[in-house]
Amino acid sequence: MNAKTVIEALLARGWMMATAESCTGGLIAGAMTEVAGSSAVFDRGFVTYSNDAKEKMIGVLPATLDAFGAVSEEVAAEMANGALARSEAQIAVSVTGIAGPGGSDHKPEGRVCFGVATKDRTITETVEFGAVGRANVRAKTVAHALALVARAASIN
Repeated sequence: MNAKTVIEALLARGWMMATAESCTGGLIAGAMTEVAGSSAVFDRGFVTYSNDAKEKMIGVLPATLDAFGAVSEEVAAEMANGALARSEAQIAVSVTGIAGPGGSDHKPEGRVCFGVATKDRTITETVEFGAVGRANVRAKTVAHALALVARAASIN
């Protein structure tokens, strides 16, 4: 999925978008704003790499982080909802994962949790990209996040 397609879907809805990014460090926002005209649909991005940033910038609860860990669908949901609440957007996407190298048996390299929030609903999912290298995990995460936003903008 590319940002131009997402921009077209958001324009058709009259929606603005926000991002809450951990493992991608702002790459989703960068992909969106690389396209001319993106200011019509891109409101803001939050890069919340640390747990402290997740808590202070977008309101992820410490209890959620303690119970599920930063790489979890529960945290991805709170990230997306926090970005939505702290922006002028009608849709927000979040990503939190382990780009690598490293990981554990419980949370392996290449696992990324996604969240998409609108005023009506929040969806989450986890994708296992595998140990394909940091750059590849991040690139695949950006493409998948953009696809989720395009899909949500098309069906909501």
